[in-house]
Amino acid sequence: MKKVALILLLLLAGLFIYTSFDLPPTNDLNSPPAAHVSPRYIEMAHEETGAVNMVTAVLADYRGYDTLGETTVIFTAGISCLLILEARRKQKRNKRGGR
Repeated sequence: MKKVALILLLLLAGLFIYTSFDLPPTNDLNSPPAAHVSPRYIEMAHEETGAVNMVTAVLADYRGYDTLGETTVIFTAGISCLLILEARRKQKRNKRGGR
């Protein structure tokens, strides 16, 4: 089973590396986000959103649904970790003869 998992992991890693070559360079000033989206956020953020901080304007107003989705995923992961830790704690307590 461990060999299958390792092979699957290596295949996925290879796929991710292969597809990463298609990504645009991060320092490309002519890419669509750098040429169109970023200047608009910088120039119009305060007028369109009323937020004093540009980062807040982008995260709360322009990218609100993305931020909500990311927050939901992080919250769910945190709650899952707490539930797993609590279950292990109860399991150890039951083995020791606790309540």
